[in-house]
Amino acid sequence: MGQEQVRPKLNTFLKAKRPPSILFFGPPGCGKTTLARILAGHFSSRVVHLSAPETGVASLKKVIEECEILILDEIHRFSRTQQDFFLPLLEKGEIILFATTTENPSFSITRQLLSRLHLLRLSPLSPEELFTIAKQGTTLLEKEIPDETLRFLIGLCGGDARSLLNLLEYCQEIEDEDLIPERLKKLLPSLVHPGDRTGDSHYEMASALIKSIRGSDADAALYYLCAMLESGEDPRFICRRLIISAAEDIGLADPYALSLATSCAQAIEMIGMPEGFIPLAETVVYLSLAPKSNSTYQAYLEVKKEIDKHGIRPVPIHLKNPSTRLQREWGYGRTYKYPHAYPGSWVDQQYLPDELKGKRFYRPKREGKEPSLIEWLREKKKY
Repeated sequence: MGQEQVRPKLNTFLKAKRPPSILFFGPPGCGKTTLARILAGHFSSRVVHLSAPETGVASLKKVIEECEILILDEIHRFSRTQQDFFLPLLEKGEIILFATTTENPSFSITRQLLSRLHLLRLSPLSPEELFTIAKQGTTLLEKEIPDETLRFLIGLCGGDARSLLNLLEYCQEIEDEDLIPERLKKLLPSLVHPGDRTGDSHYEMASALIKSIRGSDADAALYYLCAMLESGEDPRFICRRLIISAAEDIGLADPYALSLATSCAQAIEMIGMPEGFIPLAETVVYLSLAPKSNSTYQAYLEVKKEIDKHGIRPVPIHLKNPSTRLQREWGYGRTYKYPHAYPGSWVDQQYLPDELKGKRFYRPKREGKEPSLIEWLREKKKY
């Protein structure tokens, strides 16, 4: 069902006398294992199907002697050492490997193994494709389910056909009068929304959350927060991202934002989930609505660029602390002016190294509280 983008490759494979080793990559319930089994059955009767979490290298050695094609689900669960086991076997052509993974192969599969596999990337099934599957499922189950209810179930399964078929089987035992969305909601089992806490989806959702906050879109930020939490994301990971966002994107425009984000992390440690969504939602909305300034973030990067290019310059002699008699003789700290001894606790004095005298790294923005924080310095230092 679907997967038009891989059909040309599949047709090429089917014309060959011997298929290549293939890595099927895609989200749960899109047909990876089913497709691997169909292809394997087309080429050989000596096929063994295993799941990586339930298999060790010792058992693999026994299996390989008995089969021509090995279907291995969830290969990303294998360690690097376990993945290396296949390298000589594939190099010598002793076995054909059909492996499946839900995680980005760039991160979960070793480079050496990946170079020996043809990658087939499968896409999530569309609502219309899932609807076709649902109609076929109701026919096989001999159960009449209204189209409205089928579309409701499709919305719950997050593109996962396997979850959809499980829901249909569950509905087989439900009375017909209860097969309407309003009543069915109360009868369905609790669902864990599909998510990938370590692969692409994990980082895509986190990126979307932070970019929505940066763009001051509270609605979008709340949506991605909820999507992450309902997918089982660790709330502590979200808190860390919010703390970074408060410092990077809001900064001195609202210094309180960093305190709120830090307090949110403390609240999560104290109360945990599920109630932890309450302080998280408050923090996400506040950060979204807060004025934005990345001036301190940019200033640090400017300083880093200077140091990377020219190295660390010597500290001016008047700022050096004279810890010994010899250092005092050398003039350490001799001309240092103590700011508190001057009106307004400020005195014109060089602090940067001599080679950087007058250099500007920090460029304040006119957002939120930042202008008021440096207002008193504007005349003196001409910010």
